[in-house]
Amino acid sequence: MFTKKRSLIERLSGSVPAETQYDSFEDDFDQQATAHPMGRTANAASTSPTLDDDTDAAGQLPVDVFQTPDEIIINAFVAGVRPDELSVSISRDIVVIEGTRAERQQVSDADYFTRELFWGSFTRTIMLPQEVDVDTAVASSKDGLLTLTLPKLDRARQTKLKVKAG
Repeated sequence: MFTKKRSLIERLSGSVPAETQYDSFEDDFDQQATAHPMGRTANAASTSPTLDDDTDAAGQLPVDVFQTPDEIIINAFVAGVRPDELSVSISRDIVVIEGTRAERQQVSDADYFTRELFWGSFTRTIMLPQEVDVDTAVASSKDGLLTLTLPKLDRARQTKLKVKAG
């Protein structure tokens, strides 16, 4: 029997006419997944629970999140955004980057041949895979690339305290 594949919109929204038969979403997911060098599938990596896309945001802010032995690093392209138009909020396990990319010149819609750049406000919420030290975190921007360096909290580290007589 022929089964009709659902469109991406139908799969995301869950809508499909009652009389339509379709392949299961899991079958489609298994076919599209490709091996990832770190043992995860490419699709699983993009839907990792440690990264949370803010789908209600007006604009999308693509990010790279990776770790070194002592830090979590977040890189985001913020070209065209002045530092005073950026807001970065950090808690021990969540980072929120918000900003506004303002159009510097006014051009009428009729004069555009192509219009692909995003102008306006954006936000991105990133769930961190482990807690970080917010007091020593550093944010820097160079050539339109925002870099957040977040030192990891070492929960296993122990220190010995000397008891003073008193």
